[in-house]
This record gives sequence, C-alpha cells and structure tokens, in this order.
Amino acid sequence: MLADRYELDHEIGRGGMGSVWLGRDTVLDRVVAVKQIGMAHTGAEPDLERATREAHLAASVNHQNVVAVYDLVDDGGHQWLVMEHVDGPTLAAVIAEHGRVDPDVLAPIVQQVAGALAVAHEHGIVHRDVKPSNILLTGDGIAKLSDFGVARAQADASLTQTGLVTGSPAYLSPEVASGRMATSASDVWSLGATVFHALAGRPPYQVADNVLGAMYRIVHEEPPRLDAHGTLPDLVTAMMQHDPEARPTMAAVAHALSAQSDGDPEITQAMLATPAADETGPLSAPAPTTAFRPLEPPVAAAPAAPARAGTHVRAASGLRIAAVVAAVAVVAAVTFVALRDGDETEAASPAATTGTGRTPTGAGQPSQDGASPSALEGFAADYLSTASSDPDRGFTMLTPAYQRESDGIEGYKGFWSHVDNLDIQQISADPDQMRVSYTYSYDFKGERRSESVTLQLESADDSFLIAGAV
Repeated sequence: MLADRYELDHEIGRGGMGSVWLGRDTVLDRVVAVKQIGMAHTGAEPDLERATREAHLAASVNHQNVVAVYDLVDDGGHQWLVMEHVDGPTLAAVIAEHGRVDPDVLAPIVQQVAGALAVAHEHGIVHRDVKPSNILLTGDGIAKLSDFGVARAQADASLTQTGLVTGSPAYLSPEVASGRMATSASDVWSLGATVFHALAGRPPYQVADNVLGAMYRIVHEEPPRLDAHGTLPDLVTAMMQHDPEARPTMAAVAHALSAQSDGDPEITQAMLATPAADETGPLSAPAPTTAFRPLEPPVAAAPAAPARAGTHVRAASGLRIAAVVAAVAVVAAVTFVALRDGDETEAASPAATTGTGRTPTGAGQPSQDGASPSALEGFAADYLSTASSDPDRGFTMLTPAYQRESDGIEGYKGFWSHVDNLDIQQISADPDQMRVSYTYSYDFKGERRSESVTLQLESADDSFLIAGAV
C-alpha cells in the first residue's frame, strides 16, 4: 500500500527510469498505473526533480490523447507517479507483433498524437522523447502519449546541463544529437521517425549498443527515406528534414492528417509546404484508431543485441561516452542519456557509425566495396570506444595477422589498460584505399600524449576489421 491509498497488483512495464505497476486507488475505487521513479546513478534528487516535472507538465497538458497524471507520491524514500491506466499495448508492441502497421490504421494514431503535441507546444512544452513505446493504444481506439519525464518547458533553462542530450537515440533529431537544445521542431522529427518505424517495420536508425554510431549518422548523413509514396511517407519526408525550420509545425501535421481523412489531399500538401504557418485554426477532434486488445501479463524483455566488435590498436580506456557527436566543423563534448525501453530492442546496423568530437572530412561517397567515408570514420571511432572500455572486445576487431603483430591479447591489453581520457581531434577516411586516419590525444600512465594514426581496414561480413597501421 502506497501512501495509505494505492494498492499495487503486479508489474506491467519497465523502462529506462523505473517500473510501472498496475494498482488500485482505494479512495476513488479505480484502476491506476503507478510508476516508480528509480534511483539514478547521480542520486535521489535528480529523480525527484524528474518526477515532479513529469507530473506538473503532463498535468498542464489537459488533452484526451495524453496519459493523465493523478498524483505524485513519496513513500519510503521513493517517488511514485499515479497515472491513468491504459488498457492496451504500446505502438512499439503493435509493430513488434505485426511487423508493419497499415497506413489506414496508423494515420489516426499519428493524428491524435500530433494533436496532443500541438497543444503541448502551444503551452511551450517540448516532450523530447517521442517514440513508439511512449504511444499507448486503448481498447476504444484512442492513442495516448505518455512519459513526460524528460519533457521541459521550452523557455526553462534551469534543468539544462551543458552537453546533456536526453531522449531515445533512434528517434533523436539532428540538432539534439549534436548537443543543442530540443525545440518543438525536434518533437516533429521524432514523431516522423516514429511513423517511419511503424511503416517500415524498423527504426530509421538501428542502434543496438552502437549509440554513438547512430548519433553520428543522424547528424552527418542524409535522413533515410521510405520507398513507398502516399500521405504518411510524404509526411515523414517533410518531418524528417535536417533543417528544423523546414519542418512543418505539429499543428500543421495534425491538420494535414485531418484534411486527408476528410478527402482533401491538396490541402494536406499545402499545409506541409508551409512549415512556419500556425494559422491553421482550432484542431478538430481526431478519429479513434483501430481498437487494440489489452496487454497480456508482461514477459521479460529480450536483452539488447550485443554490440558488434569494433576495431583498432592504439587508444584508450576512458573514452568518454560523454565526448561524441559534433556538428560539422564543431568539436562538441556530448553526454548521452539513453532512455530506452525494453520493448524497443533494436538490431545492429552494418552501416552504423560513431562520431567523437571531431571534424569529419569524408565526401560521403561510398567506395566500390560500398564503404562510405562516414561508415569508416564511425567504425574507427567505435573501435576506440570499444577498445578503451573493453580491450578483450577491441582485440576481436583486428584481423588474426594484426592480432599477432600486436603481440597477442596480453601485449594489446598491456597498452590499453594504461590509457585514459582519450579525445579525438580530427578524423577522415579514404574509402577507395579502405583507410581511416585520425589525430587523438590520451593519458598514458599519467602522461598526456598526442598521436596521428592511419588504419588499414578490411571488409568482414557486413562490418570491418583492422588489418594494420600504415
């Protein structure tokens, strides 16, 4: 019993920041969902701040397509959010079960979520973590947006930390992935990425354990596009544009889908062609989605796919996951907080690459073997990260011949175990020669060193191996 009022039944979900239980409000005699805000590595205070923020912001967006927050409880030193219980699955669960979602089923879901976000944006609130697992679907066909735990009033800088990136990597906008503050346009990108996932049956960026690689691709590569054409694919193209100013507003997205459902495709295209226009009038009530059956008792989520072994021979043991993606010609240290739900386990992508504070110089054209400069650069950066944090795995990223040349695993670990505070200043790749060059600095037994390295790579299945240092 929480706060002498809420009875807990069983756990019905678990995410990056806590578990969710089915409960009952004994005072009002209604079923509720109760989310425990877990202890973060930084201590209890940030979690209390997060819980209070989520309760206040979600409560301020009074909308039928937002999961209602009823209460914030402190019990036994832990914080709990008492929320509306939604009797259906998440959009992520629907995608996992069916592979792809029919556009006719998906359109009203997107319309409802866009309408809820448009209202939030009108109040100056940016959600910052729009993704399939945060969209719940009721048995009555209503979509509900949940988890305002990382939301923030757009004008409130009090909760911003330098270099802190918050959100789920597969759905991050380029500006957020490069360390800039999220805006309403960032939510537009994330909802577009969510629609992409639902239509394609896979996220626009495969992540698995290669978070840094995905962030590098988001910032530096052209956004992925769907092969299909139609209202929703065209909408994804409009929403997932690198330039935030070129994206439609969330209100325009909602109205475009409303116009489409009313049979006015020309109005839809006109609305999406005017991203800055907010004179779209009041939002119409969205049509319900297809009804979805309630969730069965939860099954333990499958573990995330293991990271692909990386590559390289000289680097460091403390490569900060805090020093990673940078915008072009900008060296930026970014600490990434990945809030990833268990139902969104993603497969590794052979094209996934990794950035590290650097000035990329690749031209973006693949070699005859299909290797792009960004893929080679990201692989090298991912290798440095892997070797610095797990030399045993880093060693597997070398060819057998180069493993022998590196004096075996003992010789390899003899170097890497003494390296710390690695920082990459510059990186470039020559895909025709299958070479990647970089300049980096690191601490070796307390002494600061700087070095330039060129690696010779070989293709290996759908990744690379390091064949030597040139």
